[in-house]
Amino acid sequence: MKILVIGDVVGDRGTDMVCDNLEKLKKKYSADFCIVNGENACSANGISRKKAEMILDCGADVVTLGNHSFRQKDAYTILAHNERVIRPINYPPETVGKGFVIVEKNGVKILVANALGRVYLENVDCPFRALKGALENNDADIKIVDFHAEATSEKRALGFFLDGIASVVFGTHTHVQTSDAQVLPRGTGYLTDVGMSGPHHSCLGVEKNIVIDRFVKCSPARFEFADSSARIDGAIFTVDEKTGKCENAEIFSILPGDAI
Repeated sequence: MKILVIGDVVGDRGTDMVCDNLEKLKKKYSADFCIVNGENACSANGISRKKAEMILDCGADVVTLGNHSFRQKDAYTILAHNERVIRPINYPPETVGKGFVIVEKNGVKILVANALGRVYLENVDCPFRALKGALENNDADIKIVDFHAEATSEKRALGFFLDGIASVVFGTHTHVQTSDAQVLPRGTGYLTDVGMSGPHHSCLGVEKNIVIDRFVKCSPARFEFADSSARIDGAIFTVDEKTGKCENAEIFSILPGDAI
């Protein structure tokens, strides 16, 4: 089974780019299942009901989130009523929504879990223990993790920690695609960061001059997403549904003007 993963959707530009091209990408890569990280889909970060429904309607099977899960007011309603939109599993148990979902596709049970890193991010529960418990206590055929984290070391450590338990562990949040797609020794597909689906000529999706001024002039200003043509970063993981082991991992990028 081929799993298509799309990196952090950023703003209207990123949402439109993904919605306009997701079916083409699924066809190009013969993808059976698709996961999209949508936690920056709105202009002020987070995800709204409208954006979530757009991404799901255009072909995503599951939408994952991250540290901006609750930035939009209607996020609570989405997470309470739409099980295919999931927030980090290591938020407190009382937090609205779920940290994983099991979706049956083509007769295969696929578990998708989301977790938040603790290095330079929020003071949340241990993602390692939370994920291991969820994955080991479910009988899904394929188990996939979106680890929304800042530090590459934390992501890398989680990959090895779940090697042989998860079918796939991929990272999101930094908006820069890494070139380390691989299959770990015990059969887990791994990628430190999928990248970003949003404005191409930007600093992580933000208008570049705003970010430059922060560094050069030490002058804080409100971030605004760049008004630039969008790119799509993603990855394809080929997983044996009988063993749950990953057989191949590869990355791709679709730049403005590229044909799909």
